[in-house]
Amino acid sequence: MPLEVLENAALRPFNTFGVDAKARFLVRIGSTDELAELDNHPLLSGLKRLIVGGGSNLLFVSDFDGVVVKVDLRGLREVGETADAWLIEVGAGENWHATVETLLANDRPGLENLALIPGQVGAAPIQNIGAYGLELAERFNSLAAWDFDQHRTVRLALDECNFGYRDSIFKKDLASGRLITLVVLALPKRWQPIAGYADVASELKHRGVALPTARDIFDTVVAIRRRKLPDPMSLGNAGSFFKNPVVSREKHGELIARFPSLVGYALPGGRYKLAAGWLIDAAGLKGATRGRAGIYERQALVLVNRGGATGAEILALAREVQDKVAERFGVVLEPEPVIV
Repeated sequence: MPLEVLENAALRPFNTFGVDAKARFLVRIGSTDELAELDNHPLLSGLKRLIVGGGSNLLFVSDFDGVVVKVDLRGLREVGETADAWLIEVGAGENWHATVETLLANDRPGLENLALIPGQVGAAPIQNIGAYGLELAERFNSLAAWDFDQHRTVRLALDECNFGYRDSIFKKDLASGRLITLVVLALPKRWQPIAGYADVASELKHRGVALPTARDIFDTVVAIRRRKLPDPMSLGNAGSFFKNPVVSREKHGELIARFPSLVGYALPGGRYKLAAGWLIDAAGLKGATRGRAGIYERQALVLVNRGGATGAEILALAREVQDKVAERFGVVLEPEPVIV
């Protein structure tokens, strides 16, 4: 079948903020053959591209004058093993949380700390998603991506992705030139629980679990996230809106002297990661509402659409947060979502 191209397409179904915006064109990609067709399509040639998965890391501030490419590539299968890991190939269009749950049910643990993170598998390497003591990079083997310049599929190994804290090569050098089609995960053969993160340890203790299984970790993480974070289906949001800022030892010492209850975590090299949610709360903004945009009452890191908010309203609130945190603490908060 020829590639279906929708004109003047509504984007509200494709962003978890539930913001109204339109795309000049929208195409849905379910195979690499369709990607090859996209490359040569007369209507779409030369236009700006925006690649969309689950839409859980996007804020549309205006309409998009180009082509939105919605990734619908499916599939999940075991493709091999190394001495230490099982290798699992997953299509970029698969739901991330459903993948974590399916693998756990099939005796392939290792992703349980990343349970209930919204979005699709193809977005996980872009953001190097992480939560509760684990980052994707620690469970990653390789990926395949469509190269729009070379008009073919290429593969990238772990050391080629330049993973960092909520960062990868796909957010910089390859921001629009490649579309991830599948991810190969490396799940440990000798599984060990990652339960040292304070919230996880506290919840396990509350549940009376001393020696947690992978299912215990999964259930614990799901419970914590459901308690802290709103469901985008009922309250539009993109999860944590800001990255936890990293500061020098000197800056951390200065802040602790002024704010003894500051929450931070030591990193290798003497730096510290600060809890952005604590900074926002301490700046007096937790639960704030500005028009139809707001800050979630249970988690100050989460900006929400209280009903009918525009992307511009949400962005204005985000900038207010940045300004107030910078003024009070001298720390710059960086947004996590892509702002379009």
